[in-house]
Order: sequence, then structure tokens, then C-alpha cells
Amino acid sequence: MRDLYHEELDAISDQLVEMTRLVSSAMSRAATALLDADLGLAEGVIAGDEDVNAIQHALEDSALQLLARQQPVATDLRTIVASLRMSADLERMGDLAVHVAKVTRRRYPASVVPPELRSTVLQMGHVAERIVAKAGSVIAGKDVEVALELAHDDDEMDKLHRELYRMILSKDWAHGVETAVDVSLCGRYYERYADHAVSVANRVVFLVTGAWAADQAEPVS
Repeated sequence: MRDLYHEELDAISDQLVEMTRLVSSAMSRAATALLDADLGLAEGVIAGDEDVNAIQHALEDSALQLLARQQPVATDLRTIVASLRMSADLERMGDLAVHVAKVTRRRYPASVVPPELRSTVLQMGHVAERIVAKAGSVIAGKDVEVALELAHDDDEMDKLHRELYRMILSKDWAHGVETAVDVSLCGRYYERYADHAVSVANRVVFLVTGAWAADQAEPVS
């Protein structure tokens, strides 16, 4: 019976890793659709969000059944509660990829991103992919060291986000209000996506060590 119990706990972890894979793919495709004005790719991201939602619902059902049947304590209880929180973060990351795709769909066939912003937006997409890949590794391996790295990746995303706003607010901006709003929204979606990935990593740190990541991170010189 206990072997089955631990298999069910491991299955929840596997579901979280699968969610990271799906939301990573979603944001990667949404980023490409945004830069290339690819309507078909954007529609695929929007439709695919149902897969993320389905896994989250299945995970929640499994977790609640374990709580009811096994009445876990100590580390096992922390694992289940943390997994529920992480699944909510990952589901939200999928939603943010959908938001980027919907901006692409709304502006099609026009491109949302002006030429002078393409490099910055492309970098934001790359950081988003890197940070969610690390989040998946953190979940799978309970890797505290990698988890603590995510805060630095998030700093890079925040820097790019500020650079995007700086360019939009520049006196040389010549693309109108609608484009400024759409680009600002996409920048915010990327920034929040990274924040949720960091939240996932922080919960793993707490799960493994019993302390929050902020209490363990070394000062940055």
C-alpha cells in the first residue's frame, strides 16, 4: 500500500514536469507567432491550452484523493500542498502564452512588434524558454542550486522589460498608441511568465530545505 502511495506522489511530480514542457512549448510558439505574425501558430497555442488545464485538473484530483485517503504529514504533506501551488503557477504560465498568442491574432495580418523592438522581444522569449526549462529540471531533480539561479534569470527578464518600456516611451516612438499598448501587454506577459516560473522554483526550495529561497540566496556583488 505504501509503495502505491509513493508511486502516486511520484506521478504528481511527473505531471508537473509535463506541465512545464507544455507551457514551455506554448510560450516558444507564441513568441514565434508574435514576431512572425503567424496566425496558424497563434491559434495552435490558444487551442493547446486545454491540455495544460486537463493536466492541472487531473493533478488536483490526485492530490485531493491522497489527502483524503492517506492523511499525509510532514514532508509528504508539504509535497502535496506545494504541488497544488506549483500547478496553479504553471497553469497561469500557459494562460500568459495564450495572451501573447491572442495579441498576435488580434493584430493579424499586421506584425505587433516594430523592427527596432524585435531584438528585445526575441531576447525576452529566449529568457522565458530558459527559465521554464530550468523550472522543469528543478521539479524533476529537486535541484536547489538550479532553483536559486532562476532569480538571476528573472532579473534579466526584468531588465529587458524595462528596456522595452524605455523604447516605447522614447520621444522617437513613431508607431502610435495601439502598437505601444500591444507591445507593453506582451512585455508584461513575458515578465509575469518568468515570475511564475521563479515561484515554482521557490516552492521546490521550500519543499527540499524547509526554508524559502530568499533566505538561502547568496548576495549578488
